[in-house]
Amino acid sequence: SYRIAVSETSTGSYKVAAGLPTDDVDGVVTTLISTEALLILLGAMMAAVAGRSVVRRQLRPLTEVAETAHSVAELPLDSGEIGVTERVPGHLTDVRTEVGQVGAALNTLLAHVETSLDARHASEQRVRQFVADASHELRTPLTTIAGYTELARRRPDDSAAGAMALAKVEEESARMTALVEDLLLLARLDSGRPLEREDVDLTRLLVEAVSDARVLAPEHQWRLELPEDVVEVPGDALRLHQVVTNLLTNARKYTPPGTTVTVTARPDGFTVHDDGPGFPPEIAPHAFERFARADAGRNRAGGVGLGLALVEAITAAHGGTVRLSSEPGDTRIDVRLG
Repeated sequence: SYRIAVSETSTGSYKVAAGLPTDDVDGVVTTLISTEALLILLGAMMAAVAGRSVVRRQLRPLTEVAETAHSVAELPLDSGEIGVTERVPGHLTDVRTEVGQVGAALNTLLAHVETSLDARHASEQRVRQFVADASHELRTPLTTIAGYTELARRRPDDSAAGAMALAKVEEESARMTALVEDLLLLARLDSGRPLEREDVDLTRLLVEAVSDARVLAPEHQWRLELPEDVVEVPGDALRLHQVVTNLLTNARKYTPPGTTVTVTARPDGFTVHDDGPGFPPEIAPHAFERFARADAGRNRAGGVGLGLALVEAITAAHGGTVRLSSEPGDTRIDVRLG
């Protein structure tokens, strides 16, 4: 094929035609198009390879973050003491980058999970210890009751032995009943069941409790300091009386004769102070824990270690707090009611 161009002369008398074959031109154009297409294809392939490499390099930190998450997911978190020590490396927690934000968030989540698991394990341990202690405290009076029942059965004609056995059975039954009632009260308070609410004459309550303490322990010096105005607080009168009684009983049982115990009323609560030997240093931080006692081999008349636990639980149910400070000659328990 040819490409022909025709033009007239300046005078218009003639027409000039010029033609060239297009095969060579078409070949050159085809070659150029093919070359350009090949170059574009090669460029696209090189760009894809380079882009993939860049993307993989950029996503490598995210892969490391994912590996940390997968390693945590493989841990047995259902029971027992578990330490979630896996963390995203520090160089992947730069919050100025998107990956760093993910890494920092994952580390925060893992720290929260570890804290929650530790708290759960500690709670499980406390429950196990609580059940073990409660079982032990219940088993002891049951064993005593069984022993004296056996004594009465073997000596049916001995009225003195029978009377002693009945007295001990009654004593241990009362002890066991009191323990069960305390445990049930703690369980109710733990479940968040509300207490009765009314205006309680705290002044009268303290006067009655201190008067009872004077009768039960005349060898102690009991003092009561009251403000001029009557102190009234909202709450459950029966449970608040139990708080005061438990604190005074604790002071009576664990201080020697001659100790001065001072009860001071305030508009928002009261304080019990004594000048006895104080709490042992190893016990003071755990004084309000259940079954906490300074000496596990102490005479059972000392109690089972629920008195102060009930004080804290009842006070907390009233929206208040209990604070203990103790050193030889200066022990103070401060009860603030909400």
